[in-house]
Amino acid sequence: SRGVRFGYGGSGSPVLANLDLVVPRGERLAVMGPSGVGKSTLVAVVSGLVAPDAGRVALFGVPLAGPGTEGMERLRTLVPQEGYVLTGSVRENLLYHRPGPPPPDRLVMEAVREVGAEELVERLGGPQGRVVPTALSAGERQLLSLVRAHLSPAPLLVLDEATCHLDPAAEARAENALAARGGRTLVVIAHRPGSARRADRVLVLDGSRVEIGTHAEVAERCSLYRESVLGWSDPSGLAGDADGVDAVAGPGLAGDGGDVVPDGAPGQVEAVRDLGR
Repeated sequence: SRGVRFGYGGSGSPVLANLDLVVPRGERLAVMGPSGVGKSTLVAVVSGLVAPDAGRVALFGVPLAGPGTEGMERLRTLVPQEGYVLTGSVRENLLYHRPGPPPPDRLVMEAVREVGAEELVERLGGPQGRVVPTALSAGERQLLSLVRAHLSPAPLLVLDEATCHLDPAAEARAENALAARGGRTLVVIAHRPGSARRADRVLVLDGSRVEIGTHAEVAERCSLYRESVLGWSDPSGLAGDADGVDAVAGPGLAGDGGDVVPDGAPGQVEAVRDLGR
């Protein structure tokens, strides 16, 4: 992106202003910052869900002009915080973002194991097992969404706090699997320090300026990153483990009966055939 500016409603200060960001193919970028500084807005702009008010956004050389950009879905897969799952088979859920001839179950299960969802998928009955969205916890829905993203051929994956209901170890396993595929670019809107430490670079938004660099570089020069985001006041603690966070809803917990489809009513269930691509 070059000189990107975006605001809501055409008034007030822009959420993003004069943002220049180049993410090389194959890089893992973590985006961090306090609530309300524009992280989700950045996701929307980078993913082509909204058009910037000014500036240029391109994915692998293809200019994005907002919703409806031709070929956009082949270039990126977005995984939101609310992992959507569909009434249907496990296989149908996992291959939803994969066009063309379906791969054999062997390759599907390989992706399942890499992301760390094998226990869940086996409990559901394997690739041919049935998914009932309301019977799954938030963490389980996120795991299935992450495997679906892993099976997508898109060269850009964007995770918008898509692991917040997993424990730190499960989050690390899933992120590492998604980043390991050659040539894939991974952008993670992060809520735990571990995501930043694993990234090649970290982008910190604070509402007025942008800091970008490696984890160590940004921690050295950005007090917000050290104190507000990571909870550190001493850069000498960089080698420590700041992931001491309890899981919100681990993948083995019972279903919570909450929203299972983005923007749907609580408890709404969609069949695979009902969800437009």
